[in-house]
Amino acid sequence: MKRADPPAKAVKPIELPPEVRPGQSVALLQELHILTRDGKLNQDSRRKLKQVYHLVQFIEPLIREVQQDHPQVSLVDHGAGKSYLGFILYDLFFKHLADGSRIYGIETREELVRKSEELAARLEFPGMRFLNLSVAESTESSKLPDRIDIVTALHACNTATDDAIDFALKKKAKFMVLVPCCQAEVASVLKKNKGKDLGKSALTEIWRHPLHTREFGSQVTNVLRCLQLEAHGYQVNVTELVGWEHSMKNELIVASYKDLPRKRPSERLEEVLSTLGLEEMGHRFYTKQAELS
Repeated sequence: MKRADPPAKAVKPIELPPEVRPGQSVALLQELHILTRDGKLNQDSRRKLKQVYHLVQFIEPLIREVQQDHPQVSLVDHGAGKSYLGFILYDLFFKHLADGSRIYGIETREELVRKSEELAARLEFPGMRFLNLSVAESTESSKLPDRIDIVTALHACNTATDDAIDFALKKKAKFMVLVPCCQAEVASVLKKNKGKDLGKSALTEIWRHPLHTREFGSQVTNVLRCLQLEAHGYQVNVTELVGWEHSMKNELIVASYKDLPRKRPSERLEEVLSTLGLEEMGHRFYTKQAELS
């Protein structure tokens, strides 16, 4: 008499950490190495996920606002890297849309673009596109629409944030979400002109020492960016991305186009450049003088 096979053992379901949201793709989080194969989070992944979720918290209402105006949402993520932000945004908000909404990841490293394309295909995320371009190149690329609703740049280093702003202005973006990083250009100009500027005013003491030059240059860079955006009619809010214990590059700039008066912020921008001896940086923080109101 043939012996009966022993009953198969029940497969114990993965117990997910509370950070994973209902309906979120576990396969995606595992592919991004945020979750381990047994559904666990290590400390580094938890920190990364916290940063992305915090950004998502700011971006979600912007997506909803765009949808009130028109159904198809276009979002461009500059300096996308492994596209953590793009993939999680698509998984949470875009994957159930059948209206032609798109997320574009812009990245200069070809291998990361290729891996992101392969992952999007495996997960059946048809509304994701990845382009092997610099931020500056993407501004002129025919592979992107003439208008973009939302532009993000998370830790885009040095002038890449300014290129992302230039892209957003030329694409008439309604919203920008920026986390600047490694702002060295203004600091280098402050350093170069330090000798002739030190006698002008006691304020030059703010950047006399090299460490202060670097830190003050970083701060001034973002002040100039905010004034530039305001001079183009945007309402600008500046806040922390996450706690300082998680990242020193922690400043989050959210800009919403409101067609606000442009004259005063433009004048303020010119005054700051002049006061700090940064007139040669005017091209970087340009404004539309002809459109000032």
